[in-house]
Amino acid sequence: MSNPSSPNPNVPTRETQPAENTESFGEILNQFQKSHSHKAEDGRQLQATVIAITAEAVFFDIGYKSEGILPVTSLQGETLQGQALKPGDKVSVTIKGRDADGYYELSRFKIARPMDWDALEKAFADKTPILGTVTAVVKGGFSVDVGVRAFMPASRSGVREASEMENLVGQEIRCRIIKLDVADEDVVVDRRAVAEEEERTAKDRLYSQIKEGDTVTGVVRSLTDYGAFVDVGGVDALLHVGDIAWGRVNKPADVLSVDQQIEVKVFKLATEGDKRRVSVGLKQLQPHPWDAVAGKYKAGDRVRGTVTRLMEFGAFVELEPGIEGLIHISEMSWSKGKVRKASDVVRPGETVEVVILGVNTAERRIALGLKQALGDPWADAPQRFPVGSAIEGPVSSLTKFGAFVQLAEGVEGMVHVSEISAEKRINQPADVLRVGQVVQAQVIAINPEKRQMRLSMKQLVPSGIDEYLEEHQEGDVVTGRLTDDSRVELGDGIHAICRATSPAPATSAKSEALKEAKADLSALSSMLQARWKSGPSATPKTEPARAGQVRNFRIVKIDRAAKKIEVEMA
Repeated sequence: MSNPSSPNPNVPTRETQPAENTESFGEILNQFQKSHSHKAEDGRQLQATVIAITAEAVFFDIGYKSEGILPVTSLQGETLQGQALKPGDKVSVTIKGRDADGYYELSRFKIARPMDWDALEKAFADKTPILGTVTAVVKGGFSVDVGVRAFMPASRSGVREASEMENLVGQEIRCRIIKLDVADEDVVVDRRAVAEEEERTAKDRLYSQIKEGDTVTGVVRSLTDYGAFVDVGGVDALLHVGDIAWGRVNKPADVLSVDQQIEVKVFKLATEGDKRRVSVGLKQLQPHPWDAVAGKYKAGDRVRGTVTRLMEFGAFVELEPGIEGLIHISEMSWSKGKVRKASDVVRPGETVEVVILGVNTAERRIALGLKQALGDPWADAPQRFPVGSAIEGPVSSLTKFGAFVQLAEGVEGMVHVSEISAEKRINQPADVLRVGQVVQAQVIAINPEKRQMRLSMKQLVPSGIDEYLEEHQEGDVVTGRLTDDSRVELGDGIHAICRATSPAPATSAKSEALKEAKADLSALSSMLQARWKSGPSATPKTEPARAGQVRNFRIVKIDRAAKKIEVEMA
């Protein structure tokens, strides 16, 4: 292991002697022998004192001239009386050998280097690990020096790639004797089994110490579409893509990178048979965005967000990382039935402006409206479409009782079947109209609160009564036929309401005769204008009124807007 890249006053460094060192040759030889005289003690367990801790390694005082070194991962989760290790603490270690920088490589496992056949036989019988040095690559595996020449099959070396086999030559390894024949001096060793055992031991130690809720430091080992595997002290923990951030993460590679060091929170430990799984989260170390929603969003607010996904019932919009709201399909357009699916209006990735309709912090739901942000088209409908005005628009739908006409986006009016034509009786609107047909009509009533508007098509079509009203004024005496006690037919399709009023008494015989003569002339003119081709003369006023009589009437009131006439017997 190399020295830490940044200098640390607590980290031991190799001692150097200045050129002018005046130590005697005997002293130098004594020091050299002292620092190199522990070969026979390799594998002996020692009590080592922690002197420095870096991000990569822990340095120990083992009582030799050079210090010992252990990777931090070998001590992951190690505690002393419940406290994390710190300088001055003592730990049991075993010397494995020395690295290129002169430090003694240490191990937490007690491993010895056998010195003779007796030691080999004992190690084989006890199945204890031993130290050996890989000397060469041979057919089918490696040659290993364990005090005698031993063979290690490639499959038991722990090396997966052929290109890595040469890198193993010259390295000191920990292995176990799996075959020993003293007579033939045949020794076979297994490195992979020891490595797997050490890994299991390290994992067991970590599993026994780690608990849900702990915050640990790990290194991203690999990335997948569904998450990342994080090495937390030799144990692979799964960081699911949904636990990386409160906001939506499409791919873990967008946020994380291999070998990145991160802090994560352990939130689940599970055992499935012989397998144990650790689930960790990155977002769990950050405050939940919903904790601040109550004070940030309220009904009626106009906000902007990004469409994240579309469903059959609507679209989800991200207002900020971790905060999504739903636009229901019914809140996308003021036009009824126009939106059949959310994709008709919005698409993923689109930025939209919406109005908050409601906030439910308990269920973590926000209801949004897209159409409300566009403004209510009925708010100024009375000003845009006043009563009496003529409009034009396509027929949007047909029913048994009428037709709906679209005047503007979200504004429709209804033409009742009785208001379609004045010339003939219409039973079904579909008999004369079709969806999409552009028609003209007149606004006869509007109620913006109920979002209702009544239209009439027949009001825009000139009729006989229009001509009649143009030719007559209040006070005119006309002729008509009594249809009942209160209604009078003045012409074809022209009716009036008759007031039950008797004619005023005559003041003299002369004035009465003059009045009757004038009435007869007026009645004759009215009958001709109404195109009466035959029938009896107007009934004298002295005869009692009855249905079917043709009599003279005086127009007392005309309502041209409503096309209504009131008369009384003259």
